Amino acid sequence: MDNDPLMARARRLWESLAGVPVSFAPSGGPVVVTAPASALAPPSWVGTVLLGDAALVTAPTEEVAHGVRRALRGLPAHALTEPGAVAGVLPVAEVLGPAALAYLAPAAFRPYEPPQTAVATLPAGHADLLRLLAAVSEEDAGECGLDEITSPAFVVREGAGVVAAAGYRDWPGEAAHLCVLTAPHARGRGLARAVASAATAHALAAGRLPQWRARPEASRRVARALGYRELGSQLSVLPGAAS
Repeated sequence: MDNDPLMARARRLWESLAGVPVSFAPSGGPVVVTAPASALAPPSWVGTVLLGDAALVTAPTEEVAHGVRRALRGLPAHALTEPGAVAGVLPVAEVLGPAALAYLAPAAFRPYEPPQTAVATLPAGHADLLRLLAAVSEEDAGECGLDEITSPAFVVREGAGVVAAAGYRDWPGEAAHLCVLTAPHARGRGLARAVASAATAHALAAGRLPQWRARPEASRRVARALGYRELGSQLSVLPGAAS
């Protein structure tokens, strides 16, 4: 992995988000640290980001970190973000994820501009974006993160309404976290790919590292079609009481 610039850049991003000085282990496996201010997971949770064969794991207290370190010692790297494997060695009350983490090198980008599909722009927070969010399930709205974008929104309209939109949120380390949403009745027509392509092109033109974090396979397929490469995964768990 030492000669993979994309992997190196992705790892630097998550090292900067850990909240304490830490690095992925060159030899692979987990590095567990106490980091109450970690951005790898919600407060009081344990966050794990696996990139390649190495993982960063942040815990809210040293006591929790000690237990996590001991519990994960025997797990292979690929199992560090598998909920069943983690719950088998550590008391777990709640789980978020796992989500795949994909990144894009500029040379790998495959733009998508389908004929007869016009992509327009709107400012972040525009009322038409809020209406699209209100038209989908609470789970879809939370998964996409479209209400948190800092870039312009790239949209496809049908009639007066927006049926697909994408943008990105500026993250530390010059990363651009992609957010994509399509109305349920308009899915399966390549609209997510079209708006995500426009948002990705905007991020690349700004010199940012496009990041695609997703759980649904349909979303992951869109990312792969645009040239994103899955480098790892993320899992957050709320530790439970020991039995």
